[in-house]
Amino acid sequence: MARISKSKSCRGAEMLEFTFALLPLLMMVFVLMDAAWAIYAKSTLAYAVRTGVRTGITITGTQATAAGSDLTSMVKHSVQASANGLLGHLPTDAGWGNIKVHYYKPPDPGSAAACVDVSGLSNGNDALNIMQVSIQGFSLHPLVPRLFGLHSGVDNASTSIGAIAADLIEPSRDLPPIGVAP
Repeated sequence: MARISKSKSCRGAEMLEFTFALLPLLMMVFVLMDAAWAIYAKSTLAYAVRTGVRTGITITGTQATAAGSDLTSMVKHSVQASANGLLGHLPTDAGWGNIKVHYYKPPDPGSAAACVDVSGLSNGNDALNIMQVSIQGFSLHPLVPRLFGLHSGVDNASTSIGAIAADLIEPSRDLPPIGVAP
């Protein structure tokens, strides 16, 4: 009787073990990549709205006139420029519509009343009003489509991400025109 060597009887075991180890490893790497992508996008949008608020609460009428613009448009440009291309680069890009700028008049001190939205008024950007900059409805698509099972289709659905920041408008003798808000 001929003896079969141990190496010949285990010839395909390494390939099978490699496959069993590689597939879960790849799935974990893809999940980590998608999670990192979502965290990057969320933090970038949060940074962009904070930059927009910082810019908006300090702009003067002289700066707006020199730029040939208004306060709301300058804030939206600042947000778009700080978003690292996630919102596009031009006002005609789709991301421009996701940027909202609202102006609120706070209640009188000691009052329990709610803030009043004064975005549609020409004096909505008065000193000590609140400027709120937000990104609403931004669709983040996954880097790697998700596959949950052999019998279900590939999931390439986007996730909606938003960011918001607000601050008081600083007093100024030279208020810029408010523009069209939100």
